[in-house]
Amino acid sequence: MEELDPLDGEPVSKTKRKQAMQDKQDLGRALVELPPDRLKRLLGKVELSETLSGALLEYQRLPKREAQRRQLQYIGKLMRDVDPEPIQAALDVVNGASAAENAKLHRRERLRTLLLENEAVALADIAAHWPQADLTHLRQLRRSALKEQEQNKPPKSYRAIFQVLKELEEGGAAAATGDDAGEEA
Repeated sequence: MEELDPLDGEPVSKTKRKQAMQDKQDLGRALVELPPDRLKRLLGKVELSETLSGALLEYQRLPKREAQRRQLQYIGKLMRDVDPEPIQAALDVVNGASAAENAKLHRRERLRTLLLENEAVALADIAAHWPQADLTHLRQLRRSALKEQEQNKPPKSYRAIFQVLKELEEGGAAAATGDDAGEEA
């Protein structure tokens, strides 16, 4: 039975099928070129078969180029049966290419800058969005970050502020998701 194009109901041409397979193999190549820690993080976010996950991890352990080439062909074969969209979305997030991730990053950076410039306004904004936030800890980090800037020291506290904001944002998203699930039940 011939495969039909979902848009127009016509049979899919051989060229389109080959292009789709090549695109999936290229996606597999992008996955194996990730550093091992990023690949493992991505595999935790996307549901893939154990065979495909194992093949991706095995590729990174192979020492020879010819063995890697054969493994990549095998990964391409396994990718034929997989929906590439969730994988591509997760890959974009891991690589930071997602517009949503970029927006979150910029929002955190603006909030951190506001915290350093105007503590009262920033803390009020943080308290409004995340009532569970430890404002005392943020004040301490702010003072330390300003002191580090004055003394030309490495920006340890400056980075810590960003991490705290990231944790608040991710924790708030998880809490909101949990609340929504509770309301539907």
